[in-house]
Amino acid sequence: MYQRGVNATSLDDVLAAAGSGKSQMYHYFDGKADLVAAVIDRQLEFVLATQQAALDGADSWEGIDAWAAHVVAMHSLPGGPFACPLGTIATELMNDDAYRPSLDAAFRQWEAPLARGLQGMKDRGELAEDADPPRLAAMVIAALQGGILLARLRGDVGVLRDVLEGAVSRLRDASI
Repeated sequence: MYQRGVNATSLDDVLAAAGSGKSQMYHYFDGKADLVAAVIDRQLEFVLATQQAALDGADSWEGIDAWAAHVVAMHSLPGGPFACPLGTIATELMNDDAYRPSLDAAFRQWEAPLARGLQGMKDRGELAEDADPPRLAAMVIAALQGGILLARLRGDVGVLRDVLEGAVSRLRDASI
């Protein structure tokens, strides 16, 4: 589904790749929609696994800078810039009401550690009293998604670096 897209991948394709039969698939999943929901969860797990340590440390300006540098470094590896596995599936399925809640929940889970870090900074007086940490975290992840898309399209991680620097600069504008 990640390689071909959800709509271009049939259950028979999945079963062939997994080397299993329909009865085994239906033992674990009610159908393709249930399988796709599991794929969304798996893509979120992948994204968080690659960023969790850096996100957990994003409760200071140094930590936020380190997280942004970590993301840019990941996309600077040979073969990068890479497509975001969660963003890729979200782009394909965002107009499907059946998947929108799962996709929204996945992105909110990705935003949550950053929002917690920003809330800690706000509690310490490092962000303005009227700063909205969940909204700021969503803005940063949205900027990241756009930066990944353009970096991948152009084959230039510099676009991603610039976008993240801009997003972090906007966060700093919310500081006092």
